[in-house]
Amino acid sequence: MTTARLRVTFAGPHVSYQDGGRPGLLRFGVPESGPMDGLAHAAANLAVGNPADATAIEISPAGLTIECVDGGVTFAVAGGGFVVDHAGTRSGGWEVRTLRPGETLQVQRGHWGSWTYLALAGRIEAAEWLGHTATHTTSGFGGGLLESGGEIVIRDSRISPERERRFPCPVLARAQSTARVVLGPQLHRVQPEAVAALLTGAHTLSDSYDRMGVRLRGPALAIADALSIPSEPIVAGSIQVAGDGVATLLLRDHQTTGGYPKIATVLAADLDRVVQLRPRDRITFQAVGADRAIQIARLHAQRCAAYLGTISTPN
Repeated sequence: MTTARLRVTFAGPHVSYQDGGRPGLLRFGVPESGPMDGLAHAAANLAVGNPADATAIEISPAGLTIECVDGGVTFAVAGGGFVVDHAGTRSGGWEVRTLRPGETLQVQRGHWGSWTYLALAGRIEAAEWLGHTATHTTSGFGGGLLESGGEIVIRDSRISPERERRFPCPVLARAQSTARVVLGPQLHRVQPEAVAALLTGAHTLSDSYDRMGVRLRGPALAIADALSIPSEPIVAGSIQVAGDGVATLLLRDHQTTGGYPKIATVLAADLDRVVQLRPRDRITFQAVGADRAIQIARLHAQRCAAYLGTISTPN
């Protein structure tokens, strides 16, 4: 068995271990968590020969710097357009390379995107919670946040020169400023003008942005009977309106229930791209019916599968 060891020389806030998430536990009050951008996470893993839902490192705009101490390992970076500096060679990610003893890898914020993924060929050693390493950042359960001075251990590590290459960042992985939504489920709890304000108003992402959600700046969305709403289930993509009329787009570490009205839900097919927007970026919402949303979901799944299939095999 081979083992690679990496030293974390710098890890910014919100840099965490994430596998594919822990689905099916919402009824027990446990969010799914997992990667903010599921397609990029899967792409990085498959590019180095890991399962699509294997543990990888999710990197925020604050960045990550690591040094290979022992063993060497092939790695891939995919996600937002971050700047990758490997042993003095700079690139824009979406690439497979090999990190060898004594070399440094630095991943920093680039010209677009909020999250990127570092996949390491092998099995990253990270704590599990309920069978998964996905980090729920609010509680700290799961693999956890990376810290400066810490160590990353990769069991069964692999050096795979046949996988080293650049691979394309597809259009369906680029940041998207228009989010398609299904309206509801609690339109009866908002004033009629709130829907028009959501769909036609100018909205931007605020600086209040983390894995749990992002507050939006824009026209107030007037609600009714705010104090009489029982807590109901929430999913990633829910747009929840607080008593002051401010909307929050809930993301991967969202709470499982909430008592504020949900005016709409962003389609899962768009959410990976929406999370790559940055604070102060503009976002608009486009309503689609439930039948159309199902068609979009199926087409998106087909396109993702086709793309991932092209990068999962070596050169």
